[in-house]
Amino acid sequence: MASALCRTASRLRSVHRLRASSYLQSPPCISDALRHGDSSLPLSVRQLFSLSCGIERLKMNQRCLLSTFASDTTSKLPKSNDPETKSGGSDQKNERASGKDVRGAPVSWMSFFLLFATGAGLVYYYDREKKRHIQDINTSSIAVKEGPSAGKAAIGGPFSLVRDDGKRITEKDLMGQWTVLYFGFTHCPDICPDELIKLSASIDKIKEKSGVDVVPVFISVDPERDTVEQVHEYVKEFHPKLVGLTGSPEEIKSVARSYRVYYMKTEEEDSDYLVDHSIVMYLMSPEMSFVKFYGKNHDVDSLTDGVVKEIRQYRK
Repeated sequence: MASALCRTASRLRSVHRLRASSYLQSPPCISDALRHGDSSLPLSVRQLFSLSCGIERLKMNQRCLLSTFASDTTSKLPKSNDPETKSGGSDQKNERASGKDVRGAPVSWMSFFLLFATGAGLVYYYDREKKRHIQDINTSSIAVKEGPSAGKAAIGGPFSLVRDDGKRITEKDLMGQWTVLYFGFTHCPDICPDELIKLSASIDKIKEKSGVDVVPVFISVDPERDTVEQVHEYVKEFHPKLVGLTGSPEEIKSVARSYRVYYMKTEEEDSDYLVDHSIVMYLMSPEMSFVKFYGKNHDVDSLTDGVVKEIRQYRK
């Protein structure tokens, strides 16, 4: 716009020089005559004077526009003395020298590397924690499977029952020797016979490996049907050292509570019924203190090795 105004002003000045050179020698007189409305001046003179005034106004407007444009441009340019501008320029130079991207890219190589390193670290940490958790679960499962081997659990206590030969005994009569207790009933169709066969075979193997005589004990949880005679005939079918114990319903309930044994009648029809009960063998020390329990998952060899291990640790 400024250049157009300059061109227009130049053309007007040329016209002014060509047509009104004689009349512009005394502009004050002409201007005074025009102000007083002197109509004696020629029409061409009055028109040239008006044109000259218009040219002056154009010059003034041109100067105003140029000064305004220059001030706006100057205010938008950064100051050379501004420390931030200097530091920004130096930072850009440094970034160009170091090979960094200064064009405002969303992801630089450094940020990509940090993101990759963080992701790899999280994957490694998660994998390690997962393996450790699985190992803890396996360790806990093995510990529960074998039973406690250290410390004293709240299992065991005093009792008074009738042995299969008719003699009443207490837990004190079993002291001084290693004992394995098993709770069951003589009318059990399969589980009790299988467990007693396993126990009887282990007793002989324990004797061979450790030289220790372990006393196997069978305690009935069916006092209503398991009389002394019934228990006596039953235990002799498995092992000559197997001791059978029975008693009144109250006595059986008391000893079962002491050893944390569960039992309950099921499918009762007249005198024929089954008894649901815990399938656990308890290893007791010569002081009749609880040492360890063995579940149905143990076979003859694992039961033998487990008892022998506890006996050897006890001797140490």
